Amino acid sequence: MIPMVNLKAQYTEIKDEIETGLAKTLTNCTFILAENVQAFEKEAANYLGVKHTIGVASGTDALHLSLLAIGIKAGDEVITTAFTFIATAEAIKYVGATPVFVDIDPKTFNINPLEIEKAITPKTTAIIPVHLFGQPIDLTPIKQLCEQHNLKLIEDCAQSFGATIDGKQTGSIGEASAYSFFPSKNLGAFGDGGLVATNSDDIARKIKQLRNHGSNQRYYHEVIGFNSRLDEIQAVVLRAKLKRIDSYNQARRHSAHLYSQLMQDLPLTTPFEDNLGLHVYHQYTLLSARRDEILQGLQQQNIGCAIYYPVPLHQQTVFKPYYHNLSLPVTEFVAANCLSLPICANINDETIEKITTTIKSLL
Repeated sequence: MIPMVNLKAQYTEIKDEIETGLAKTLTNCTFILAENVQAFEKEAANYLGVKHTIGVASGTDALHLSLLAIGIKAGDEVITTAFTFIATAEAIKYVGATPVFVDIDPKTFNINPLEIEKAITPKTTAIIPVHLFGQPIDLTPIKQLCEQHNLKLIEDCAQSFGATIDGKQTGSIGEASAYSFFPSKNLGAFGDGGLVATNSDDIARKIKQLRNHGSNQRYYHEVIGFNSRLDEIQAVVLRAKLKRIDSYNQARRHSAHLYSQLMQDLPLTTPFEDNLGLHVYHQYTLLSARRDEILQGLQQQNIGCAIYYPVPLHQQTVFKPYYHNLSLPVTEFVAANCLSLPICANINDETIEKITTTIKSLL
């Protein structure tokens, strides 16, 4: 069996460091917002080149609390992509705002700035671009739209930790940015976890308050908050992996380029790099009119593969009644033809060659 992500191999490489850190935490019995969370927040801020990072319980919470801290509320419209995980839109709904879905670029699969401009109305208050699959989006035109229309920019970096654009880390450009540490992510924990990055002192203060029951001082509560704190044990794991994130991402890039090289003559479309930034390949996603045939053939050979995402958000049952007249042709085409292959920091060239040989035989 070839898994989509080989977490066991990654763990084996750093097992001693993680277990030493976990043992110390368990011995000290310091579990909530203790030394490892504080250290990780400082290390992550330094790596990302931002003033503040605040650990929270999940990537979804990172988006939700960012929207709250920035002041997005009921009646507002937030423009985003329909080709992403539902958490992006869920967070918008959590604060009572309305997701406005626009189409994507056919090459990068990221939100199309030209479509954003068409969707701006007097109710628009924010834009959430997603750096999908680790491909950083060029934020320059989006930033210009935000300045022109007085909109807030929130980056969804759930899949792009370590990706750069114009020499800057994704997540260092918007008012606030949200990261996910779901185990399969480029920087993954041993469970759920998330992070908010910001250069704003005010937003950082509000996020810290919101994640801890609306409290800045124990038992004194100024607002209704949430229980959304990054766990100390997860911080131990993340600190060990953060030291290695650049090598992890470089290994992913090597594997992605090998995939593309070996499949360059096949009747399918391999991932596109626009060379504006550093793609970190959270997923290696190709397009093929024979997607389902490839999917079934790989599964029969016990080769992991997945469709991210088979149903765009505007066509999901939960949203479809509100967007039944919305047509996003590029999004819908990509969703019908995309397939993601196994990729992680530990996959070897021999495995990639076996996967591509299998795809060649299927086609």
